[in-house]
Amino acid sequence: MPEQDVRATPRRAFRAPSTVAALGVALAVPVMLVVLVTQPLTVSVVALVAVFLSLVAAESIHLHFEFRRQAFSFSASELAIVVALVEVGGAWAAIARAVAVAIVLLVQRFPRPQGVYTLAVGVLEVCAAVAVLSLLPVGELTSPATWISYLVAVLVADGLGALLFAGAITATQGYPGRSLWTSLLVPVFLVGPVAVIVGLAALLLIGVTGWAWLLLAPLLVALALLYRHFGAVTRRGHSVQRVYDFARRVEQVTPDETGTRQIVAAVQELLNAERVAMWLPPYLDEPPRLVVTAEDDAAWYDGPGDPDDVFRRAVAAAGGPVLISLAHADEEQAAGLARRGVTELLAAPLATAAGEPGYLEVCDRRSAVVSFADSDRVALDSMLTHVNAAIRHQQLLTQIRYDADHDRLTGLPNRQRLAAEIDALLAADPAGGRAGLILAALGNYTEVTDTLGHAASDELLLVTAGLLREHAPPQALLARMEGERFAVLLPGLSLAATERAARRLREAAATRVRVAGLDLEVTLTIGVASAPVHGTESGTLMQRADVALLAASDSGGVATYHPVLDQQSLRRLQLGTEIEQAMADGQISVVFQPIIDAQSSDIVSVETLVRWAHPRYGSISPDDFIPLAEQIGRIGAVTDHVLDLALARCRRWLDQDIALSVAVNLSVHCLTEPDLVTRVRGALQRHGVPGELLTLELTEGSVVDDSVRDSTVLADLHDLGLRLSMDDFGTGYSSLSQLRQLPIDEVKIDKSFVLGMSTSQGESFIARSIIELAHNLGLRVVAEGVEDEMTRNLLTEMGCDKLQGFLVSRPLPDDRLENWLLARTGVRSAAPGAAHRRLFVRG
Repeated sequence: MPEQDVRATPRRAFRAPSTVAALGVALAVPVMLVVLVTQPLTVSVVALVAVFLSLVAAESIHLHFEFRRQAFSFSASELAIVVALVEVGGAWAAIARAVAVAIVLLVQRFPRPQGVYTLAVGVLEVCAAVAVLSLLPVGELTSPATWISYLVAVLVADGLGALLFAGAITATQGYPGRSLWTSLLVPVFLVGPVAVIVGLAALLLIGVTGWAWLLLAPLLVALALLYRHFGAVTRRGHSVQRVYDFARRVEQVTPDETGTRQIVAAVQELLNAERVAMWLPPYLDEPPRLVVTAEDDAAWYDGPGDPDDVFRRAVAAAGGPVLISLAHADEEQAAGLARRGVTELLAAPLATAAGEPGYLEVCDRRSAVVSFADSDRVALDSMLTHVNAAIRHQQLLTQIRYDADHDRLTGLPNRQRLAAEIDALLAADPAGGRAGLILAALGNYTEVTDTLGHAASDELLLVTAGLLREHAPPQALLARMEGERFAVLLPGLSLAATERAARRLREAAATRVRVAGLDLEVTLTIGVASAPVHGTESGTLMQRADVALLAASDSGGVATYHPVLDQQSLRRLQLGTEIEQAMADGQISVVFQPIIDAQSSDIVSVETLVRWAHPRYGSISPDDFIPLAEQIGRIGAVTDHVLDLALARCRRWLDQDIALSVAVNLSVHCLTEPDLVTRVRGALQRHGVPGELLTLELTEGSVVDDSVRDSTVLADLHDLGLRLSMDDFGTGYSSLSQLRQLPIDEVKIDKSFVLGMSTSQGESFIARSIIELAHNLGLRVVAEGVEDEMTRNLLTEMGCDKLQGFLVSRPLPDDRLENWLLARTGVRSAAPGAAHRRLFVRG
């Protein structure tokens, strides 16, 4: 029968099963005595024996109704009861049914409290039928009025039995919900009337001729088979309903440890199990996890966490769920069941993103009557689809959260995680907390990147990270900052001890390493700051270590912060005052990096990247002057300058009858400027460029910023006809589901996900998941950082829409871009409905 709605919260139970059984007996005994006193006891022995045997046969064909630890049995006894009432009268009918039910329950080894209560209910049902018949006209069996009387009497008896079972379940386990009534009343109104009608028809036929048994025997066998089929169909429907309820419940679990426990609890509830364990392999920085839910906090044997456990091996061999019971177990399996203290077990493999399967184990049904059957194994197999999806979803979010505070290349904590660790360390002991901070920069990183490419510089960074791990003190926290910089946090060290550790670290890491076939020297420049001497919070401490690092190149490679070093920050101040003039003089210019369609190789866009060639300081990285422009309030002017240069380039292409979109990065600070939309509209009109040829790239942080989400700036920009793209997706805290509320057209997978795809299945899994989820939301996907053909092929197979990276082209200034286009591209005719021609990369 269908189980209770798992969403319903049962009301508190207030009676033990033995108490409920005693109440049932206390009610049944006096009622039985009344029937015996008021009903005639004369009877034909032959008729009594025949009735008794028919009752035993009917009671043997039963359905079990199960709710947690309680189970009650329904049988197809209405036919035998109506025959008994007609042939031997109410008193003997009650006696015969009581004895028949008792014998069947003893043979089936029904638990004593439930068996006693079931026996009491069986007696009360017959007594209720007798009482109803005493109030209704009962004449000759050939009278239709008599038929109706017997039908009403048996239906009242069945209804009373259903109410008594419902009361027992509610009293012992709490009210399970509306599904209780469906489970109890379906047999009453579907099976009961049919059985009564067949019983009356059998009596009428036998009254005509005793040979009627030859006709009735096949009919009764068919009825028994139909009842069994009804039970099987009901169980199948029960299994389908359980899986459906389970899927709804799992969809709502939270993506954390609590959510995992909710999944395990859902499996326990829907399979009505004593114990459930889920083992998940290690993933990222998480150790292996064993999540267990056990009835009454029962002790648990740690078999699920043992890869050599007999049931783990059985599941791996089967490739799917297995059902093992003590009655059919071999010697090793029996020993495994004994270690767990159980008699039956369902086990199944779990698919995870860790590359190693997980394991799910369900032990012992709560009910002492109903055991796990093959239908439960099939139901578990169906549930696994939802469990696996929930686990993969959790691990994807874990991966995104992990990536948010870890460096993708080295796996080290990043600046954000380091800041949190510093603040937590100092907050733990505000008065006496000490910590040293070492900031180390790799000397030849830029030269290696420019000469040998990103792959070589990444290899150099990995080697350097390994050296720092090897030689840093055991208690140190190692982090990778942006670019070529690393940080080492030393809890509990004084300033002097931090300085000594910094020098030892620099000396130990100074070695030659093999990178890209060349022997390269690792040289570190180190800046030192210490808490509380130089600051008591992460921002101040990291800023002062950074100031020290700037001075370290002139101080023997290691420098400690001193207030005098702040004078060097005058450089930044000078740069801030020169930004406006630098744009006017053409020092701040742009380069363009082509973006191609992954399928057709059409050049669909170019990303506009800003550069500053300073006459005194040389090439200044955008990472240096863009944050500076944001800090001094000049980022709007820089953005307008870049937008003008990009749209001017687009206009020249349009004049050549070529449609090529341009993309411009937009700072979160720009999104908070009230006249941004007006300025962008003016720039489009000034250059005569339609909005659909402009893409504005936004960072994750700017999109999820509350001030931006609460304003209409994104919608107003989108209304200009331009496209909005989320840049560097996956490195922040947003989720794709948040994008449903925003007018975002595409996402750009951060290059940290893409660079390692050809060598890491984990990177490929994240990229594939982002692409699939984005497409489900109607978003296009751009992958940046594509540097080899294998990565390109993988992304194309995954359905990625656009590609960007060194494989296509490095960022190029305007004149070199023109030469590149002439050398590498061809021109397609305009697409149907389009006004301009398209460029494509020639093979």
